Amino acid sequence: MIRRAAWSICLIMGVVAASAVGAQEPAAAAQAAAARLEAAGERLRDASGARDRVRALTETVQAYEDGLAAMRDGLRRVARRETALSAQLKAREGEVADLLGILQTIETSEPPVLMLHPAGPLGAARSAMTLAEVTPGLQARVNGLKRDLDEVKTLRLLQQNALGSLQEGLQGVQNARTALSVAIADRTDLPKRFTEDPVRTAILISSTETLSGFASGLAEIAGGEIATDNSDISARRGDLTLPVQGLLLRGYGQRDAAGVARPGMLVATRPRALVESPTAATIRYRGPLLDLGNVVILEPQPDTLFVFSGLAEVFGETGQVIPEGTPVGLMGGQTPQADAILSLSGEGAGTDRSETLYIEVRMDNSPVDPETWFQTGKNG
Repeated sequence: MIRRAAWSICLIMGVVAASAVGAQEPAAAAQAAAARLEAAGERLRDASGARDRVRALTETVQAYEDGLAAMRDGLRRVARRETALSAQLKAREGEVADLLGILQTIETSEPPVLMLHPAGPLGAARSAMTLAEVTPGLQARVNGLKRDLDEVKTLRLLQQNALGSLQEGLQGVQNARTALSVAIADRTDLPKRFTEDPVRTAILISSTETLSGFASGLAEIAGGEIATDNSDISARRGDLTLPVQGLLLRGYGQRDAAGVARPGMLVATRPRALVESPTAATIRYRGPLLDLGNVVILEPQPDTLFVFSGLAEVFGETGQVIPEGTPVGLMGGQTPQADAILSLSGEGAGTDRSETLYIEVRMDNSPVDPETWFQTGKNG
């Protein structure tokens, strides 16, 4: 009996999977994301007294966006880890039951019976040695099983507690965006190269059918002369960060599902993502245009235009000279609620980048590949 018990224990130990490496990483990632959201909340409280409220609130919105993105990723990792552990534990049910039965048989056997062995004293001694060798490994497996069970409980509790952190973070970023919009509207310290004439702007829009035609007539929308600009960002060509956090969806000249190719690139972003000016620039136009939705046209240097279209809200005033990193708008869409984010994290399918920003770069009123200006993860 003792030999059979020892042999069965060895088989079970060989079948049961080894404990996972880096088991605490998903939980640590989610906890770190929660800390980042909490820090963003502190920045929002401090922003009201900041000397440059626009900059402070911009950084706050970015902190919230980073924290929420990290929370989504962390919770997805938590959910995947919890699902994998649960599957492993379920697969072990039969083996663990056999193991418990064997241990129970050994523990309930009378001491004299344990001393008996069909092969005599030598066989009993060998079986005892086998059990002595198996016991440390068996204890390690038991400890590993306990760790897995404890981790499943921790991960499930973490997902439950994350709901509160997510709700606070989502409310916080909404408040920060609203405060940022107000701060930009109240801003009076930016220089202006020209003042827009609304009538001339309306005439230009009604008389043009293409972006190229509108861009070539931009000088006509000014109510007076446009101040000279000697800016030169040629040295930064190819090193500019994208104006929004996102992933390149379609490159310059690539055809979409309808077979239409546009001379720009399309970036997939999350709903309500903040769009910023990648350099210091003049706002040459902001507002609805043609079939492009809300558009912001920036001039970072003479004869060079950055065109961003597809925004839900646009900030600033036409003619203003804005510093690098200044918010120029927000993407559209609806930010998912906390419970929806938790559900997405469990499924791990699809994408939460449901909005798209179209970026076109024009030099001497001709489109060029935006990837020669912006870092996209593909261009070197």
